[in-house]
Amino acid sequence: MKLYSRNMGRRDFLRLAAGFSTIQSLSLGNATRLFAQDMPTDITAMTATQLSVAIRSRNVSCVEVMKAYLKRIHRINPTYNLIVSMVDDDLLINQAEFADQALSKDEYWGWMHGMPHAVKDLANARGLESSYGSPLHAGTIAQADDIHISRIRGKGAIFIGKTNVPEFGLGSQSYNTVHGTTKNAYNPALTSGGSSGGAASGMALQVLPTADGSDMMGSLRNPAGFNNVVGFRPSQGRVPSTPGDLYYHQLSVNGPMGRNVEDTIRLLNTIAGFDDRSPMSLRDTIPVYETFRKAHFLDYRIGWMGDYDGYLATEPGVIDLCERALKRLDQFGVIVDDCQPEYELSRLWQTWLTFRHWSQTGRQTQYNDPDIRKHFKPELIWEIEGSFSISGERLSKAAVDRADWYRALLKLFQRFDILALPSAQVFPFDANIHWPKSINGRSMDTYHRWMEVVIGGTLAGLPVVSLPAGFDSQGRPMGIQFIGKMGQDQQVLEFAMAYDAVTDYLQVRPDIDI
Repeated sequence: MKLYSRNMGRRDFLRLAAGFSTIQSLSLGNATRLFAQDMPTDITAMTATQLSVAIRSRNVSCVEVMKAYLKRIHRINPTYNLIVSMVDDDLLINQAEFADQALSKDEYWGWMHGMPHAVKDLANARGLESSYGSPLHAGTIAQADDIHISRIRGKGAIFIGKTNVPEFGLGSQSYNTVHGTTKNAYNPALTSGGSSGGAASGMALQVLPTADGSDMMGSLRNPAGFNNVVGFRPSQGRVPSTPGDLYYHQLSVNGPMGRNVEDTIRLLNTIAGFDDRSPMSLRDTIPVYETFRKAHFLDYRIGWMGDYDGYLATEPGVIDLCERALKRLDQFGVIVDDCQPEYELSRLWQTWLTFRHWSQTGRQTQYNDPDIRKHFKPELIWEIEGSFSISGERLSKAAVDRADWYRALLKLFQRFDILALPSAQVFPFDANIHWPKSINGRSMDTYHRWMEVVIGGTLAGLPVVSLPAGFDSQGRPMGIQFIGKMGQDQQVLEFAMAYDAVTDYLQVRPDIDI
């Protein structure tokens, strides 16, 4: 593969890369890194940013890119089951050829021009299957893009299929009866997490340059931690939601994932921004990547909440690994102090259960039809049955409790720049089990109690980034959640840039033998 043409020298290429930085928000520094000594020779090993530069400069064709990714997908996907509902290879090659033809006529669609992209199977992409992991929807072809997906398409991405999820996104284990189970990038015997499991594992295994996801109960954060990639849950309203419920249900958000922080920021810039169809979406904008600056670590204060002072059941090794990762920041002037919110955590869990059950109220009619209910997994049935007892009074109390939780975190932000928790309470577990029934000798009373660590960020509606914390002695990845103040998505990601710059976890890619 040629990294630059015979008729274009390295200096000319760098000048070109700098020249179109204002068009696609790619800097001279990015182009320099592209030709650094350690630049991947394999197309699929390029970051999304590097790949974008290479395509825009026409030093690698969209057809070359598509063929390289398809080759890797067909090699890896049978074992890991990351991408489902794949588009036919010949059609994808034809789309890549069309993208090359456009470039030859100076028609540039955006920073994802000709880049393969698989859409999370909880989102709709025109012309692709939307199964949501449910046999009730298997084979259903979406007639229109969700808002954030239309923005990805508008930046030139070629949709190659969907990424696998749990049924209706419930639970952090990406298995379903339609497409099967997605495996962990670092060990296919283990779970990838979920619900953005296919997305996270797919990026780690380099069958996707970047990925979209969504998050209600840690669905961007948990799989990111399990697969050693970056997952970002934006502030409530940062990424517009496709119309359904326009006002009340604000727990789930769409967000970006990346192999590194830079790619994550670029994808956030693509999908964020106000849309009239989503009236609660935020009107301020996420700027282009080049305006971001790494946070200054000197005297930067991190509030470490750990396992909430023993409240959370946590697998041995998780806390120690995260604390070692935080300890590495000491030498750069970061101050890490233990802290706890002034809030009863059992109250927070009951608040969560109320909203979670309420979110399934709309499925009660389906539940009452035995021919439909027989296709539901037990966890979904449990959620729907829980929704029968949600009264207006209970929902109103939960809303107040949620507001009090936000205020408790706001009080901590008077002392700290950012708050931190593990991304999960357990390391990636056996892919053949649906969820851990106990942690460190403590029984889990629901299918999602083992994920309780993520509900704080969700209920507060705050921006949260999951960053790698390293690996345990068995090579299992773990992540750390970093929570920022409302609306301060840029500041959280600028912290992530600084963290990434002084750690090397993201450089450790899976060894595969297929």
